[in-house]
Amino acid sequence: MTTDTVTTDTATTETATTDTGVTGTPPAPATSLPAIEDVEEAMRDVVDPELGINVVDLGLVYGIEVTDDAVAKIDMTLTSAACPLTDVIEDQSRGALVSSGLCTELEINWVWLPPWGPDKITDDGREQLRALGFTV
Repeated sequence: MTTDTVTTDTATTETATTDTGVTGTPPAPATSLPAIEDVEEAMRDVVDPELGINVVDLGLVYGIEVTDDAVAKIDMTLTSAACPLTDVIEDQSRGALVSSGLCTELEINWVWLPPWGPDKITDDGREQLRALGFTV
C-alpha cells in the first residue's frame, strides 16, 4: 500500500492506495483503547467459511487482550488443526478490527489446547447451526 499526502492552502489530505489500486482515506487511528467487549463484538463479523457461523459463537475465540497501544491479541483455535482457511479468517479478523479503526494491529495466537469441540459453541451459535440444518 502506498500513502500520498496532498497539501492545499486549507488542509492536508492523506489518501492510501492498496496493492490492488483501490484509493481511499485510510482509517483513523484508534483514539482510545477499545474495550474487550467491543473487540469480541467486532469478531462476530468474522465468519467461519466452512460452517457460515461467526467465530465467537462457534467458540473459536479463547481469549482477547488489548495492549496499551490498541493492539488486539487474540488466542484462537479452529474446528480442525488441518483447516486450510486460516488466511481467510485472519484477513476477516484484520478487517473487522484494524481496517475498521477499532484497533491499531492484530496478533492471532493459534492455539490447539484445549481442542475445540461442539461443547464450546454458544447457545446463539447452536441456534444458527440448527437454522442451517445441522443437528447440535
